[in-house]
Amino acid sequence: MAKKKGNGANETLEQKLWKTADRLRNNIDAAEYKHVVLGLIFLKYISDAFDVLYEKLKAGEGEYAGADPEDKDEYGAENVFFVPEKARWSYIQSQGKMPNIGKLIDDAMDLIEADNPTLKGILPKVYARQNLDPQSLGSLIDTIGTIALGDEKARSQDVLGQVYEYFLGQFALAEGQKGGQFYTPQSIVKLLVEMLEPYSGRVYDPCCGSGGMFVQSEKFIERHQGRLDDISVYGQESNQTTYRLCRMNLAIRGIDGSNIRWNTEGSFLNNAHKDLKADYIIANPPFNVSDWSGDLLRDDPRWQFGVPPVGNANFAWVQHFLYHLNPNAGQAGFVLSNGSLSSNTGGEGQIRQSLVENDLVECIVMLPKALFFNTGIPACLWFLRRGKKKRHGEVLFIDASELGYMINRKNRVLADEDVMKVADTYHNWLNSDEAYQDEKGFCKSASLADIQKHKFVLTPGRYVGIPDEEDDSIPFQEKVDALTTQLREQMKQAQELDQEIRIQLAKIGIEL
Repeated sequence: MAKKKGNGANETLEQKLWKTADRLRNNIDAAEYKHVVLGLIFLKYISDAFDVLYEKLKAGEGEYAGADPEDKDEYGAENVFFVPEKARWSYIQSQGKMPNIGKLIDDAMDLIEADNPTLKGILPKVYARQNLDPQSLGSLIDTIGTIALGDEKARSQDVLGQVYEYFLGQFALAEGQKGGQFYTPQSIVKLLVEMLEPYSGRVYDPCCGSGGMFVQSEKFIERHQGRLDDISVYGQESNQTTYRLCRMNLAIRGIDGSNIRWNTEGSFLNNAHKDLKADYIIANPPFNVSDWSGDLLRDDPRWQFGVPPVGNANFAWVQHFLYHLNPNAGQAGFVLSNGSLSSNTGGEGQIRQSLVENDLVECIVMLPKALFFNTGIPACLWFLRRGKKKRHGEVLFIDASELGYMINRKNRVLADEDVMKVADTYHNWLNSDEAYQDEKGFCKSASLADIQKHKFVLTPGRYVGIPDEEDDSIPFQEKVDALTTQLREQMKQAQELDQEIRIQLAKIGIEL
């Protein structure tokens, strides 16, 4: 995380920005002001990058001899967005105290889109709204103006990426339920990517949200000294504002987002990449969706392993992923609710059995609770592979439910060591019999016969068992004390939630 410049008691750059941006909530809610803040951060970044190249072109030395700093083609040749004069940050900041600053920013966004076709229809034009206080907006502009986001040093340190991801996470926390529609916590994305290792090929996410899966894939390749141009990303999103967030999130990192598609119907009803066969699929589809129009898709060719129930899209997503995998060696890693591991409703058990019997399931990871900002539903990771070349007829079960640490009273994250523990276990199992060993309470390599005994229920706890140290070593009184403490905490949280509900209802005139 980037450090704050200047004075301040250990406050990070991201926290300083958030504190300033949070003042906007006096007038608008988190769902709106995320676009205000992220749009300004994006504008500052591309303006900084433009200024760096502009000065080189203006100096006209070496390879830039004779160059015109106002020629748009000069910028396109170096993957830098051209920023018209009245959209440059220096101009915007000079007008920051004007009462019409909101309209000036909206106009700047239009000017940038006009000169950069790849950004057309993506940038937010929300700054001239009456409920957006010009004074608070000017203060936010001043704060953002103190930070170098797009110069060469900042880009090498990915300052913008850190700020952007921090803000996406904070917005998800602030929005609660709605926040998770566009953001998957970074530690979960990191675990998916570390396990799949998408070094090259086509990466697909049919419910791509703000694009976190793609960003982490690019980071993974950079960290392992691969070539960024060896990978291409494909995605689809049904929420237009989330789609715009995704395109901006990719653009600030120089990732080609031209294969990211938006339509209101979504991937089931209007599949934007019908012929795609991806090398990797990384996704966090919405859990247990009941209104996915399954009644209109009963004869869809994607349902190769059984028709999913109309009332739950979990196994529609699973089969959508499989349909789009490279048949020779395609891999998929995705998040689902724990119910997908055991449910028999509407034929789900038969679909799950068919997946196992066709040797498509490679690994199941049970996740800890409280990892998600938007739901308390327990979740797991599925890893599927077409054309298995190793571990035929086996599935690795990992119970990671005790890993991670609490970052506040409601939310948990996986530490880097936790991510690597799970990923290393998987890779050791996949690549070396000598390096891998079953560990009671944590991991177990199960055969098809083992899974048959459990009637094709894939809950890891059934296979890994209980750790030895948890069987008898904890004194009874300690267990009672721990349970009592946990119960008190849950009751306290319930009381706080009840109080918050009463406050919100009172605001709209409803008294309990």
